[in-house]
Amino acid sequence: MLAGVDEAGRGALAGPVVAAAVICDHCGELDGVRDSKLISESRREALYEIILKKSAAWSTGTVWPEEIDRINILNATLKAMKIAVESLPVKADLVIVDGRKVPDIDIPASPFTGGDGRSFCIAAASIVAKVFRDRIMRELCGRYRGYSFRRNKGYGTGEHKAAIRRLGITEIHRKSFRH
Repeated sequence: MLAGVDEAGRGALAGPVVAAAVICDHCGELDGVRDSKLISESRREALYEIILKKSAAWSTGTVWPEEIDRINILNATLKAMKIAVESLPVKADLVIVDGRKVPDIDIPASPFTGGDGRSFCIAAASIVAKVFRDRIMRELCGRYRGYSFRRNKGYGTGEHKAAIRRLGITEIHRKSFRH
């Protein structure tokens, strides 16, 4: 059982960092699974639903800005990955992680730089993490009007930075990040 792990939201100014762990086999219905950054939002949403139905197991881990500020973004990302892997309803035999570091887990794990572009299960995890986080940010858009989280998902776009200058930062902004 091979689990792919990836994260979304690491570079955002607001919102959580989310990691996903996915155990899946390639099947015809999952054609088009690749790095989530290379797929349109509507296609990611469609693939997300298929991945959740067709995978042997999936889970997510979420770390919110207060903790990101306290432990730093790298440690928060590794923590989200650890939560995702340890929450899998099926135990993986091996975990491959997009990036250079692996979380502290009791399962053999290997880093795989560029993995979301080279590994099917990491690409599936990248889609799950991205869609899960995007849905959180769309929900937060209703609570934090004026920041356009529906469009920018908390990333440092010109529009988001202008909103920060105009409205200030909120409790879902990462205070340790430069705005």
